[in-house]
Formats: sequence, C-alpha cells, structure tokens
Amino acid sequence: MMERDLNDLRESYESGKTKEASWRESQLKGLRRFLMDKQQDIMQALMQDLGKHQIEAFRDEIGTLIKTLNLALKSLKDWMSSKKAALPQLALLTSAEIVPQPLGVVLIISSWNFPIGLSLEPLIGAVAAGNAAVLKPSELSPACSSLLASSLTTYLDNKGIKVMEGGAEESQQLLEQRWDKIFFTGSARVGRIVMSAAVKHLTPVTLELGGKCPAVVDSLSSSWDIEVTVKRIIVAKYGTCAGQACIAIDYVLVEKGYCSKLVQLIKLYINKMFGDNPQKSKTISRIVNKHHFSRLKNLLADEKVKESVIYGGSMDQDNLFIEPTILVDPPLEAAVMSEEIFGPLLPIITLEKIEDSIKFINCRPKPLALYVFTKNQTLQRRMISETSSGSVTFNDAILQYAADTLPFGGVGESGFGMYHGKFSFDTFSHHKAVVRRSFLTDFWYRYPPWTLNKLQLLQVSYNYDYLGLLLVLLGLKRPSKHVISGHM
Repeated sequence: MMERDLNDLRESYESGKTKEASWRESQLKGLRRFLMDKQQDIMQALMQDLGKHQIEAFRDEIGTLIKTLNLALKSLKDWMSSKKAALPQLALLTSAEIVPQPLGVVLIISSWNFPIGLSLEPLIGAVAAGNAAVLKPSELSPACSSLLASSLTTYLDNKGIKVMEGGAEESQQLLEQRWDKIFFTGSARVGRIVMSAAVKHLTPVTLELGGKCPAVVDSLSSSWDIEVTVKRIIVAKYGTCAGQACIAIDYVLVEKGYCSKLVQLIKLYINKMFGDNPQKSKTISRIVNKHHFSRLKNLLADEKVKESVIYGGSMDQDNLFIEPTILVDPPLEAAVMSEEIFGPLLPIITLEKIEDSIKFINCRPKPLALYVFTKNQTLQRRMISETSSGSVTFNDAILQYAADTLPFGGVGESGFGMYHGKFSFDTFSHHKAVVRRSFLTDFWYRYPPWTLNKLQLLQVSYNYDYLGLLLVLLGLKRPSKHVISGHM
C-alpha cells in the first residue's frame, strides 16, 4: 500500500503536474475550502484530543492557516518567478537569475499539540513550492489525524498529496523510504531518529523542536506595564494548549526584590481569567494523554520541588487536567529545570540583578524563543547580541509565531531550518543559479600559458580597476615584480 502510494507521488511529480502554477493554486484553494467547510469539525476534533476551547482552536490553528493561505495565494506568482541576479560589470554580455524549483517528493511529520496547524502550515509551503507530499499526522491526536485522513483528501489531488496515518511503526517505515526533503515537528528524541534515517539517502531535513523558552521580566515602573506583562505571560503559558507548546514560556527569570509582586499579580490574573476553579472554566486545554500526565506529575514528585510550589498543583488524572501551577526557585538540578516542561507548571527563578539572566540563559541549551519584558534599551540590545535563540520578542510572547513575514525556527538544540510565509516556500524549494553568457566576448588572459602580464590583468579585473585594465592592455602599465613568487 505504502509503496503504491509513493509510486503515485513520484509519477505525479515527474509528470510535471505539481510544478504548474494552476495545480499549486488549486491545492492551496482546496486547503482553504477544507478549513472553511470543516471549521466546526476541526474545533470538535481539537476539543476531543486536547480539550481546546474553540476560540483557542481558531486563534492558534484555523485562523493562522487561513491567513497563511491567503498570503500564499496572493503571492504565489511572485514567489515562483525567477529573480535577476547582479553580475560584475566585467562579465560583459552575461546575465544571471535565480530560479526556484521544487525539491520533489517530501515527507511532513507533524506533532500532536497543534495537530492541524503543524500539519498544514508546512504543507502549504510544500504545495506552493510545487512538491508532491506525504503528510503523517501524529497518532497522539487521533481525532485530528482521522479528520485529516478522511476529509482532507476530498479537497486535494490524491495523486500528488497523501495523508498517511499510523504510529511509530508506520513512521519508521516512511523514514526508510527515499525522500527529497523531510520536515519534522516534535521532540528532540524523535528528531534524532529522523536525522539518523535521513543520513542513509543524505536527505535534507528541517527539524522544528523546542526546549526551555525563558521569559525575562525586568522591574517595570508603570502599573499598567506590569499588569500587561503578567497577562501576556499567563496567556503564553496556560492559554496556549496548557503550556504544551514549543514556544510556550517554560520558566521566568526575575530579580529577587521584584518576585513577590510578580507572583501576586500572576495569582490575581489567573483567578480573573480562569476563575476559582480553572477546570470548570473549560478554557485551559487538558494534558494530551496519561503518559504525559504522569511525566508532569513526576516533575513535582521531588520533595524540594514540592516545597517550591506556591500556587496550584492540583491534578485530576481521570480528566487529564492540571491546575495552573507556580513554583519559586525550585532546585536548578531538578528535572523541572533541566527538561522541557511542556505543561502548565511555571517555575520562577530569582536573580540578584536582571543582567544575570544573560549568563543564566547562555549556560543552557539555546531556546526556540526568548521573551524579554523590559523598557531598558541597553538590556534589549544585550539580549539580541549576547544570547542565541530562534527568536527574541520584547514585551510580548507567542506573537512571533503568527507573523508570516518572520522566519520561524530554532537554532542549536531547538532545531534548524525555518518556515512560515515565504520562508515555507523557500524551505521546500531549491534556488537554482542560472547564468547565460554570450560567445561575442572573451578574456584571453583567462587561459594558460600563465604569464605575469596575465596575472596583472586578473588583478586589475578583480579589483574593478578599469583604468588599470586599459593601461595593461595598451602596454602602458607593467606587471609588478612583487605580485607573486614562483615560476611564470
């Protein structure tokens, strides 16, 4: 079955059909119709898999995808067109251009936490670039995976785009095949498996991973600024799939003298947003499954970690719900501070001065996203120049994910490669250099036998010394005796 499907994709790509602008446009419109027609079904599937509120589902998955599709459809002809490239003036009667071409047949393996968004966002780029594609949704979000497999196919060309369901065994079988590109979103552990499989065929890979994304909170003088900061932190932690997001705030860094004020406001606004019983609000997503619930529960099992919990901590295993939880200064060697949390637990680490946050961040793996809440321009400049992260956002969080004009991707342990907007198109394209030269002009000094005179001509040519070139050609300028040592 898999072999036949892959043969269909190869034949479809090799026929040239997927490269046509009309095919790409029709598939992008099909994806948009799917999102519009199946909006309620998508919301229901996200509720079933993750307990996502319909507003969160639209905000983070459906809406962002429609926005991206509108941009792709509007920009497709421009993205596909070749671009002229400048050449040195000495390259007489020569032209050059950069021609974007599809890579071929690509594999997209998506994650469970944003099962629609992280499936279709890269697929938009792959289709816009003219590739044939296989989408492998995560089996950990079965309702969304089933919806994509059963409904998406009716909106797309099934000879050029296929959805293949399954678990680890099916994923391994897919990875054993030959691909022209693999795009993976998920954990670093599985990312290593993907890379190991890609080595066999030297397949290019994009890895969208995660890590511990810190939020640095500077002392803010305005009460308005402080309250806005707290609200944005809460939404970026608890209001984004209950913290089960690669770009969710993992922990907060703050000065000791400012910590109590920050904690007080976080408690206040958790109550304002989610009520006395957050579970009853139906606003916070639930944990994806029992395995991840147990993992989060174990992060709090350490006695010293338990002692650091100053708010929340209650858990409902039957309903896979964990209350928003705040920890202050848990042991740095504990798992909660060494592993990506991926859940509604928020450690707050206190520092003597906020500038110490730079060293703290640099002593750990490079984060996918860094969030810094400050009006201090010097601190902002230092965060940009002295830290390394996939992105840095000042005075907000998560916002960078929704911007199609910005590249989204990691660095170091948080992954590599980028997508969103035209960056998705570029990720699934090869930008071919094309040069055209006339036979009417030629530089005789390019060819052996080598002489000092030819070296002089090359030197003035490479330095764009047109007067010197003319003088050498007229015999009015002699080669320097110091230009080169050796035989000529």
